[in-house]
Amino acid sequence: MNPKGRAAVDDDWYVDDRCTNCDVARQLAPELIEEVGGRSEVVREPRDAAELATLNAAAFACHTRSIRRRSGPLDAAADPFPLALDENVLLCGHNSRQTAAANAYLLRRPSGTLMMVDTPRWSAGLADRYEALGPITDVLLTHRDHAAHGRRYADRFGARLWIHEGDLSAAPDADHVLRGTGPTAIAEGVTAYPLPGHTLGSVLYVADRRYCFSGDSLYWSRAEDALAVAEHVTWYSIEALAASLARTAPLLHFAWVLPGHGDRKRLAPQEMAEQLRKLTAHARRLRPQPVDFTAHRW
Repeated sequence: MNPKGRAAVDDDWYVDDRCTNCDVARQLAPELIEEVGGRSEVVREPRDAAELATLNAAAFACHTRSIRRRSGPLDAAADPFPLALDENVLLCGHNSRQTAAANAYLLRRPSGTLMMVDTPRWSAGLADRYEALGPITDVLLTHRDHAAHGRRYADRFGARLWIHEGDLSAAPDADHVLRGTGPTAIAEGVTAYPLPGHTLGSVLYVADRRYCFSGDSLYWSRAEDALAVAEHVTWYSIEALAASLARTAPLLHFAWVLPGHGDRKRLAPQEMAEQLRKLTAHARRLRPQPVDFTAHRW
């Protein structure tokens, strides 16, 4: 480690070699962290308190704890999570190695309760922090890749754990199992839309005709400046995903897309509907190919 001093402070923040290029840091600190050579790198130091806050958010979200300071350890008091994205949705942060660094969310309900969508890494301290916001009634799993800590959080909160039958082997002790391909109302204002494709049991959860928690089924691509599917990382069937979009997209109404992997985006609902229409048309043209993480474009 470099000694403290002017030179160290001028080049204080860095990303170590454990980085898996998951994109989470670039979502949270896009002006400071960029993809360089297939991994994240700090491209400049923060210039003010607001930029420092974004870099701390990236550091506390990183699933490998790869974002570090030469001048000393991270300041626990600078941990911003759960981080409000708007008045009803909070980003959990503290992404987990066991969910391939997926983002997880808390959704406020009008009753004062909350739902957790996918899961951050397990920690009793984090559970305390999330639960301090209010009773958490449900843990909604979007698919098998993000199921690692579902049962533990659900048991801690006394919450109901949800998963689709297609991915039930990842959470065989789920309390509620979604079935088939039709929409299911799971609570007032919250509907599950099965979307087989990325995995057999992938699900979108849409809340209040405003928020779409899309798991890994679709996300906002900065490279394309558009809604996208992870066509190079599809475990079940890209053709099934195209069929799912064709069946489901006309039923959807939302302004926020909130994925597990890939960036978030808020648009006017009519703009988001047009994005879905274009994505559905694009997906029809896709054909099966080997999984290739290096070909994925964030």
